[in-house]
Amino acid sequence: MPEKVCPDTDEGKGMVGSGFVNVVMLMFLAVLCVASFKRLHLPPILAYLAAGVLAGPQLFALFAHPEQMHLLAEIGIVFLLFSLGLEFSLPKLMAMRTLVFGVGSGQVLITVALFSSVAYLLGVALAPAVIIGGMLALSSTAIVIKQVTEMGLLNNRRSQLAISVLLFQDLAVVPFLIAIPLLDAGPGLSVMQVVGEALLKGIFVVALLLSVGKWLLPWVFREVARTRTDELFVLTTILIALLAGGLTYAFGLSMALGAFLAGMMLGESQYRYQLEADIRPFRDILMGLFFVTVGMQLDLTELVRNGHWIVLGVIAIMAVKVVIVRIAAGLFHSDPIDGWSAGFKLCQIGEFSFVIAALATTHDVLTPAQSTLLISMGVISMALTPFMVSRSLDFAQRIAGKKAQTTEALSTRQRQSLHNHVIIAGFGRVGQSVARMLKIEKIPFVAIDGDPVRVHESRNAGEPVIFGDASQRDILDNAGVATAKLVLVTFDQPDRAAQVISATRQLNPATEVMVRTKRDYQLDALYQAGATQVVPELQEGSLMLISQVLHYAGVPMSRILKRVRAERKGRYDHLHGFYPGETTEISYGTEDKLEFIHAVVLNSNASCIGKRLGELEWKRLRVTLRGLRRDGTEAQEPDDDAILQSGDVLIIAGKPRRVERAERFLLEGG
Repeated sequence: MPEKVCPDTDEGKGMVGSGFVNVVMLMFLAVLCVASFKRLHLPPILAYLAAGVLAGPQLFALFAHPEQMHLLAEIGIVFLLFSLGLEFSLPKLMAMRTLVFGVGSGQVLITVALFSSVAYLLGVALAPAVIIGGMLALSSTAIVIKQVTEMGLLNNRRSQLAISVLLFQDLAVVPFLIAIPLLDAGPGLSVMQVVGEALLKGIFVVALLLSVGKWLLPWVFREVARTRTDELFVLTTILIALLAGGLTYAFGLSMALGAFLAGMMLGESQYRYQLEADIRPFRDILMGLFFVTVGMQLDLTELVRNGHWIVLGVIAIMAVKVVIVRIAAGLFHSDPIDGWSAGFKLCQIGEFSFVIAALATTHDVLTPAQSTLLISMGVISMALTPFMVSRSLDFAQRIAGKKAQTTEALSTRQRQSLHNHVIIAGFGRVGQSVARMLKIEKIPFVAIDGDPVRVHESRNAGEPVIFGDASQRDILDNAGVATAKLVLVTFDQPDRAAQVISATRQLNPATEVMVRTKRDYQLDALYQAGATQVVPELQEGSLMLISQVLHYAGVPMSRILKRVRAERKGRYDHLHGFYPGETTEISYGTEDKLEFIHAVVLNSNASCIGKRLGELEWKRLRVTLRGLRRDGTEAQEPDDDAILQSGDVLIIAGKPRRVERAERFLLEGG
């Protein structure tokens, strides 16, 4: 009888092996590009696009049929839109309605109308021209928000104006996601018929999904949460996003639309933040894959052939979008500097433009050549975005011919009290608690905070609060740092705290600066930055507990206060370090900041046996000797002339790696 053919043939192994190698190569390219672009301070989106270009058919040609990866890429878009939907709560939109629906809608409508007209005059059909106008109207939510957050500008007026426009742009994506699949129905349908059909289908699907979301999903997640199983919660979240996307796809609409509606349904639930945290890893990885597939579609020959037109197009598009944002902001009486600054932040082409381009190319609404041209301009404009955002205020001030008002002025009465006062940088719970005690003692103070809602509420209640970034010199100057007695930094952000210290020292070197931090990792760095006093919450909490324990143990209060003062003066020397255990968590960011205590038992073969303690050069080992234990008795301050014997136990403290090296030296020498 003939032998059965085993599916695990050499040919099959070759195919599988080749596919596996290609996937590994793609991942290697992605890691290499992201790492390289990060060093250049460029966004990861550009890195993924570059990886796609390298892996595409015109260079390494890792995949013979790149379009086969589109399903996974589309799932990435599903998760992105799901996360976006979680951000859209009705109260948030209503609170910013003037900026979102006023300035945002004005920017989108003017931009779509202008660029659609230009595309139509250049010979593009009406439907593709409108799609092109919509693509060029969008800006990069991911890059802009990430950039202003890293710069500490998220809560100023200019950034809030830009974010409001971005919110409306993200909403404006939805009609395009609905319309593009329907435009592929054939040339027999007019644009009005397509829009009408899309509207009817959209209303039905939205009503269906919102009904399910209101009555069914809260019960589902309540039952899932009761199981207290993280895996089930994650699986349910993924399933809901995919089911919603599948439902809209079944009606001939975009999967991304269904995911957006599902996220919006859950945006008001108590599970919103957990849902967002669960979905983020899948979203980021699959979104990266989406941008890789977009990069694979770039036609390099077309890019080279039309390079000069692409560069000119980028310049024209960015300049026009700056002016349009300024006009839209001016219609709603925004400050000219805010309008220009927001325009420079939003002048690029956004990542959702790539989503629309990919969808429109798949449904033959745009040609591959048109898609390549638009994506190429988008890539270049996004590469310029970090520079444009960082210099947006400078450009705006030059165009407007005046300086920006960066703070809200205090009243005359409040200004008169700014002498020997306290400046509180950060008016959260800690800052407000300090302010209440200062008020009781009738000590004048002024607070600085970057949360516009908190500042608005506080100022309505009569609190002397300035809106702004406390690390900026003009903000501190407005708060009267020249005559301040103390600057208190209450937020637990060591890098920003160091900037506040530096700005304070430049304006008034004599002012005391006190910094609050949660842990003692940053004590030395903050003292080196110029802090007068650093208060670590963990150590201070331990001191309060210790003082209570000593009090109940019968220790006189005078001795307790003396001990507490000594610990603070010695920068909590006796409170640093701990014995690690199985549950001790060591992460990449803390491995060089923790301080361990470790007992080294000296056996008869230990290298240091017979040596004096003073010979061991503890400073060179960069650890501290906490004590010597011999025959069951511990000496906390052993004599340097003590000779080490077999069976002695040396108690040392230091950072984990140094403790490990010191133990190896004590036992093995070298």
